Amino acid sequence: MSDQRETQRLALQGGMRAVARIEGKGEPKIGLEEFMALARRFGFSGKTLGKIKAAVAQEDAGKGPFLANYYSDLKETCVRAFERTAREAFGVKHSIAVSSGTGALHAALVAAGVGPGTEVICPAIGFFATAAAVVQSKAIPVFCDVDQSLHMDPGKIERLITKRTVAIAPTHVMGGVCDMGSIMRIARRHKLKVIEDCAQSCGATYKGRYVGTFGDLGCFSISAYKIVGGGEGGLILTNSERLWERAQGVVECGGLWRPQRFAPPRYKGELFCGTNYRMSELEAAVDTVQLRKMPATVKRFRTVKARILKRLKTYRGVTPQKLNDAEGEVGYFLRFYPESFELGGKIVAALRAEGISCGMRGPNAGPDWHQYSHMFAVVQKTGATEDNCPFECPLYIQAGGQIEYARGDCPVADDLFDRVITVPLNQWYTTADCRHIADGINKVLSAYCTEDAKAASWA
Repeated sequence: MSDQRETQRLALQGGMRAVARIEGKGEPKIGLEEFMALARRFGFSGKTLGKIKAAVAQEDAGKGPFLANYYSDLKETCVRAFERTAREAFGVKHSIAVSSGTGALHAALVAAGVGPGTEVICPAIGFFATAAAVVQSKAIPVFCDVDQSLHMDPGKIERLITKRTVAIAPTHVMGGVCDMGSIMRIARRHKLKVIEDCAQSCGATYKGRYVGTFGDLGCFSISAYKIVGGGEGGLILTNSERLWERAQGVVECGGLWRPQRFAPPRYKGELFCGTNYRMSELEAAVDTVQLRKMPATVKRFRTVKARILKRLKTYRGVTPQKLNDAEGEVGYFLRFYPESFELGGKIVAALRAEGISCGMRGPNAGPDWHQYSHMFAVVQKTGATEDNCPFECPLYIQAGGQIEYARGDCPVADDLFDRVITVPLNQWYTTADCRHIADGINKVLSAYCTEDAKAASWA
């Protein structure tokens, strides 16, 4: 009986523990096979993969890694390291790693107060995601025409501002930069927020300062398709603590980012229903390395373009793209406008024959969601539900809102987007490559245009 009483006495009272040890020992949830799946994704040969597997199999993986950025035994998760690297690289106070550039835009717009009954001025040229994120925020995109830089024309912004306008969303297009000085002066004069879309120009600068640091919030696509990134990811930058907290609220399901994540609100308006745009540890591990490479990558692109531009002659019949900051743009495209589609077609065919990759959309090109009139989900005003929100939102209509979209609204964008000739550049071009490409362009333009020292400059 005494032995039975001893086994029944609570361990808290000095009795024997019911569970002295656990015998079951499984394999880590994420272990060798998952590691090898990543190795295979790098395209290593079978022989190399065998060596990697033999070497890794000797290690005790323990519990295996935890690939979300929560509840980690690490002092600093990969996501936190990526955010810290971003703050240091761009010189800002706050950063948020997110799952995509579109997620970054949506979170930033909501943080800036974009919502039902409001309008956001967007560029007529730039990927659809900017305008789509405005609609996702339950607001209305208003398209602003571009100038010969292919960026938002500051001279056309103020006529679009209404009592419903809360923000401007300039997009730095295809390695170039907006005229941020003019845009910021207009925004501050009208007390509007600025959300920079830097998806296509990470590392570009305007007047010596990184794009993404001028506006109230800067948004980046950190992805395999962009200058920085390995898969799908995004980044938000801001110097405002309150905007950082609001953007975190969207990214982290309302308030999961807080020191006491399930606590009541610490101040009025702190908590609201967000979603999940968190970046994974795998993505962050790659992107931290990528971001550290960014200055060198941008420098190589700039060097290549500068070498080519320096050798180009000037001609009547073609107009080089306007550069808002020739030294600050990333420079992975060289662009110019032929005076006609007919001339453009001849130039493109001749350049390709010379071994120079290039293209022009032309007058009969199909739709492209980088141009406002082709963004059908926006311009056809089709909401996700039968109430057709936000285009028929009562809050918008009651505020006097009535938006219509049609080709011709932004005539400069209509013309230049189809007429521009684009020559893609490679950061790894040698000095000789640059010389050959420049000489090839001069050769073709000399055949179809008239050389003129007084014609528009390339820089």
